[in-house]
Amino acid sequence: MKHKRGFNPLERMAAHRKALIRNMASSLFRYGRIKTTKAKALEVRRRAEKLITRAKVDSVHNRRMISARLYDEAIIAKLFTDIAPKMKDRPGGYTRIIKTGERQGDAAEMVILELVDYVLETKEKDDEKKGKNKKTSK
Repeated sequence: MKHKRGFNPLERMAAHRKALIRNMASSLFRYGRIKTTKAKALEVRRRAEKLITRAKVDSVHNRRMISARLYDEAIIAKLFTDIAPKMKDRPGGYTRIIKTGERQGDAAEMVILELVDYVLETKEKDDEKKGKNKKTSK
């Protein structure tokens, strides 16, 4: 039975687990999407959504609370200036989990954890390349 189990320990010691979640949340905010296992994604999502909710109000207190959990100042600045203003009208649900199948080595369920407003840049880059090629060929 799973009574009174508030989080998934991910079979790691506390310090390792905190560092793992901190690094994965930083990567999520830096790149907009990360590929990981389902168990890790569920834990990172819990922490990341709390950080985004706090970043919606830009105050000294909130900046200090977030900087205690994320150590990269560039990511903190991006969170307050880019990510949180886009989520201002959302009452929650800032991330989504997309299932991608099982990992071949150990059959762990793999997912993509991404921010809701994430847009794939590959199509835009391909369009830009095609547009540049047309301009250069004329």
